[in-house]
Amino acid sequence: MANVLELQAIRKQYGGGNAPIVEVLHGIDFSLQEGEFVALTGPSGSGKSTLLNLMGLLERPSQGELLIAEQATSPLDDNQRTALRNRYLGFVFQFHHLLPAFSAMENVLMPMFAGQGKRTRAMEERALFLLERVGLAAHAHKKPVQLSGGQQQRVAIVRALANQPRLVLADEPTGNLDSQTADEVFQLMRSINQQDGVTFLIVTHDPRLAARTDREINLVDGQIARDIHQPI
Repeated sequence: MANVLELQAIRKQYGGGNAPIVEVLHGIDFSLQEGEFVALTGPSGSGKSTLLNLMGLLERPSQGELLIAEQATSPLDDNQRTALRNRYLGFVFQFHHLLPAFSAMENVLMPMFAGQGKRTRAMEERALFLLERVGLAAHAHKKPVQLSGGQQQRVAIVRALANQPRLVLADEPTGNLDSQTADEVFQLMRSINQQDGVTFLIVTHDPRLAARTDREINLVDGQIARDIHQPI
């Protein structure tokens, strides 16, 4: 099975010049395969956010190599990294970050528009299809303020799927929801993973959710403390 992402001896340092150098990640090695559903866990300050930014091509490692779809990213310039990110990656955040002035459908359209520079009928049909898939077709033209928290997060999830990514990076996607809504959102991501084969990496502090994934990567003090496959 092919790797959608691979980290090779990744280190990340901050500082330099007049500031002391602080290393946040200390030689991270792991890969994610097609169709995996993985939890990334660890205490606050363990380096999870930094690692997520590196995997999302939002920052560059200080040392090591990051591969997306078996392509090394260190030689790429910023425009090439942006194109690779838009093609292969989707993002879901704890706070949905929907644009308040735009409708649910327009928010889903954004990644497609950014990739192609123009809005087309095919994009609109895909956005509506995705919203219909998560039971929100009737709300397609509503603004985020007119939707519940769970509905807004569903819009954010299908927005992440707009460009048919191979990997979705989800940063505490249920952390701002009540337990029932959090479970519904988790089940939605799981069904997309199982039906479409999209790989998910979910950052979570919730051990109950982590236990329901296929694999848990636990980060402590910038190092992988354990990487275990869950019992089926």
